[in-house]
Amino acid sequence: MANKSNETMKLRFKAHKINKLASKYIENEDRDVITLKPAIQKRGYITKQELQTIAKWKSRRSSHHVKKNDELYIKAITRLSLKAKSERTRIEVLTNLDGVSWPTASVILHLYHNDQYPILDFRALWSVSLDMPKFYNYSFWQPYVDFCREIARRNSVDMRTLDRALWQYSKDPKTV
Repeated sequence: MANKSNETMKLRFKAHKINKLASKYIENEDRDVITLKPAIQKRGYITKQELQTIAKWKSRRSSHHVKKNDELYIKAITRLSLKAKSERTRIEVLTNLDGVSWPTASVILHLYHNDQYPILDFRALWSVSLDMPKFYNYSFWQPYVDFCREIARRNSVDMRTLDRALWQYSKDPKTV
């Protein structure tokens, strides 16, 4: 698929429905990864055990690959990502970890970085009128981030709320 610019991305639902959709999302599904946030943000990096929890939540099929990573390597890579000034460095450095693809890297930024990031997920992409690409890259990622940030800003919602709404709408478009 050719990359779509953020001008061609559009919500498949009315933006004023974001909060209603997000409220339908079952929050206990992400409790394990949400509760890690204070400790990760305080220390500035992710441990091997935490990375395994995050990877398992995002993709059970590939989560076993994160076990191949050395604890110190995980610490160094995640610290660099969470402290980097460059948007590109933040996302791309995480993909150097075994078992961490763009979608899992996006979860790390979404949940544990101070800036707002969406999660790359086929459901969320569908909800903004995008097809899942054959492979992810920065030229796909950054317009998607910019689009989601703008939707969140215009509608006075945080990125977690928007992400839940995007996921929920794709799962059950009849919820609105």
